[in-house]
Parts: sequence; structure tokens; C-alpha cells
Amino acid sequence: MERILIIGSLGQIGSELVMALRKKYGNGNVFATDIKNPGEEIRNSGPFQILDVLDYKNLLHFIVRHHITQIYNLAAVLSGNAEKIPLQAWEINMKALMNTLEAARQSEAKKMFWPSSIAVFGPTTPRHNTPQLTIMEPNTVYGISKLAGERWGEYYTRRYDVDFRSVRYPGLISYKTEPGGGTTDYAVEIFFDAIKKGSYECFLSKNTALPMMFMDDAIDNTIRLMEADASKLSLRSAYNMAGISFTPNELAESIQKRLPEFNISYQPDFRQTIADSWPASIDDHIARHDWGLNTKFDIEKMVGLMLEKVKEKLK
Repeated sequence: MERILIIGSLGQIGSELVMALRKKYGNGNVFATDIKNPGEEIRNSGPFQILDVLDYKNLLHFIVRHHITQIYNLAAVLSGNAEKIPLQAWEINMKALMNTLEAARQSEAKKMFWPSSIAVFGPTTPRHNTPQLTIMEPNTVYGISKLAGERWGEYYTRRYDVDFRSVRYPGLISYKTEPGGGTTDYAVEIFFDAIKKGSYECFLSKNTALPMMFMDDAIDNTIRLMEADASKLSLRSAYNMAGISFTPNELAESIQKRLPEFNISYQPDFRQTIADSWPASIDDHIARHDWGLNTKFDIEKMVGLMLEKVKEKLK
């Protein structure tokens, strides 16, 4: 029986991943942890404990005491926030990763998931249909930490037989959890403002194309990767994962089909420079071949469901 630890379980990914894994593996076998208290859904559905991943001794003790077999480490300072506190963000992101890799090496929890990001690419990377293997010169703290993390994960797999697995997430879109300081957060904020205000001021320019993914697809494919036969994985850094690419203008037009009175304006801030260094579209054929990456949501299906669910949430 798998016993799964999720670190950073209350963030945008973690809050939905916890529930998906509890449904699949049983509530009592999925241990949610974070540095703050959870909401009712996570607290009432299975075990939760306050745990700081930066405290290596307590992390290792938790893994051993609960006979953990898999670790999902989702703790991170995201791209936009990381630029405001660069040294602190580097320290948090890298120490969280290294503590988890070491804990996996020193315990029976050999299988580990850690999220990378399209932030590993940079302004010298081909922007369209970005290959799996290409020039990677990130120019943000978040991107640098994610690129370093990919290399460390591959190293621990080769050197210490840790079963490290990762994907380069595009921007993630969810109605359940508020954005956490990322460059693609506009694609979540826009739905809440569209319903509450009928308008939205976007912090990226109207034609900034970026890869995005609806959270349901992201969760399904994360679990799919973790359940894949290790012998079929040709990469032990991080797999490209494309999703759907669109611009703020294209997203706004899709919303206006359903809310004709909705208006959008544009006031690019420091996140525009970050977005300009990222790919506009991604080639993920290796993930599709190796472990069956598959997505169900296009922009129209995603927009329809987001508006429906955000309306329900705001009520």
C-alpha cells in the first residue's frame, strides 16, 4: 500500500492533488502537510500536520514515522513573488528541494515528485513549439531555481537511485484556490473580476501568448506520470507539458462570448518582462510517448467551466 506525503498541500496544486490522491489511494494513506492550517475539506478528509520542509530533521522523522513511500514536494516561492525577494526565494526553493531529495535518499520514500516550470526557459530559447532539449538560460530567480532543481533531481536518480519525476508546468488555471504570485495568474484573476466587476485590468499585454493548462488536466497527468513504469521514462530531469496556448486577448474574447458586457484593459507590469522570456507554445511529444500525457480541455471548454464554477463560488 502506498503511503503518500504532500508537502505544500494548501497551494494551488496541492489543495486539489490531495483530494485526487485520497480518492485514489484512500484518505488515510495521503498525508497533507503545510506551514499553515488547512480548510475544512483537507482537514476533515484525512491526516494533516503542520510541517516545515526547511526543517530537515522533522521532515525525515515524519517520513520514517509514517512509513512514507512517495513524496510530492510542492513548496515554492513562485515567479512574480520571487523577483521581489530573490535571495530568500532562492534559499527557500532550493533548500526545500535538497531536504526532500536527501530525505528520500535516507528513507524508504524513494519515489518523489517535484514540479518544474516553463520558467526554466529564457529569452534565448526558441519561443514557438519549444523542444524538450534546447537552450535553457532563465533570467528569473524562479527559473534559475527550477533549472538547478531539474539537474539535482536527475543527479540523485543516477547517483543515489532516488526515483525523481517532474514536469515543466505551464500556467495553471483553477477556480478552487487563489493565485499565488505567478506570472500567469491573470488567467485565474480574470474570471473572478469578470463576474464581480464586469472588467479586468491585465498585467500582461494583450498579445502575450503563453502555455496554460486547466488544473484537472494538470492533476490527472501528474498522477499519470507518478504511476508510470519507471523503465519507460527516458527523462529524469523534467518533461515538457504543453496544455493550451493563448493570449490575454484570446481569453477575453472567449469570456465575452458568454459575458458580452465584459471589458478588459491592459497595464503591463514587471511580470511582462518575465512572460516575454518564456515560450509561447511547447512541444510535449516525449511525455505523450513515454507515459501517455493526455489533455481534455481546450480554451472554450475551460472558459465555460471556469465561469460556471467561479459564479458558484462567489455566491
